[in-house]
Amino acid sequence: MGPFSEAEECPREGVAFYVNDFQLSDSRPWRIPSEVVELSLEDLSQGDLEVDWQEMSVEGFAGVFTEIGEAIQRGIFEKSVPVVTEMGKITAGCPVSLIGKLAGAGESFYPYAWVHQGKGFCGLTPELLLHLRKGRLKTMALAGTAKADEKTIFAFDEKEIREHEYVAQTLVASLSDIGMVKRSTRRVMNLGSLVHFHTPIEVFMYGDYPLEYLVRKMHPTPALGPLPRTEETMSMLVDWRKRLGCPAYFGAPFGIFDHGEFHAVVMIRGIHWSGEEIMVPSGCGVIEASRLTNEWRELGLKRDAIKQRFSI
Repeated sequence: MGPFSEAEECPREGVAFYVNDFQLSDSRPWRIPSEVVELSLEDLSQGDLEVDWQEMSVEGFAGVFTEIGEAIQRGIFEKSVPVVTEMGKITAGCPVSLIGKLAGAGESFYPYAWVHQGKGFCGLTPELLLHLRKGRLKTMALAGTAKADEKTIFAFDEKEIREHEYVAQTLVASLSDIGMVKRSTRRVMNLGSLVHFHTPIEVFMYGDYPLEYLVRKMHPTPALGPLPRTEETMSMLVDWRKRLGCPAYFGAPFGIFDHGEFHAVVMIRGIHWSGEEIMVPSGCGVIEASRLTNEWRELGLKRDAIKQRFSI
């Protein structure tokens, strides 16, 4: 519970939250609570939320999709991840009530939430950025998406496999300098209405590294960021995100340090709000083999899954 003090580095003991935007622009991202109180998610349930949603248009995304394709042809990218955001206005209820609906999501999801001064976000992400305990780091490659009823075909989809392997191979290569990397077998993760390719990765670390260093080393993975990740490609991605109205915290790392153990997730599959404005963003990995119709459909499937889960 607040008030929270802010710090550049994680404290050596106690509890602290890591809260930063996608660009990691906050130089003091650690929020240290004055008091820690455990609540059940049911305690936060305050009824349903009513939202007046705006109609979606493909025009802006189509323009960005074309620009990404041209950049891939010029050899600037192998992959990038544009984000489309569905906007709405809250007409009844309190957005904090959405947090109560994080309960009972299942072991494949990681719930997260943050509320401060009339703004906030919450969600159920399937993507772990990193879990660190006693020199053992766990992470994952999570990329490639399809409807659950297409699971059998999806397992052999060359485009989706290629997109996933970009992420998995890049993670393994980037982590090999900090420890011994063990990559597990790629499998299909079933998340109800959607399925994804999922590859668990473990690192047995050579030494101690500051948590801030590890977060910046890993974020954004190619599942949410550009490949290759350079100053130029990140700048292009940030510009596309802003043009499409992406919330600053979508896809960012969010974590908790709890008495020596650190757990951080990637903030996807969530809802963001500011006052009466509410946003549901979704992203898609675009590679050379991507097609506009298929990617637009995937973006809609992801947003629909979120809205159904939170009943909005």
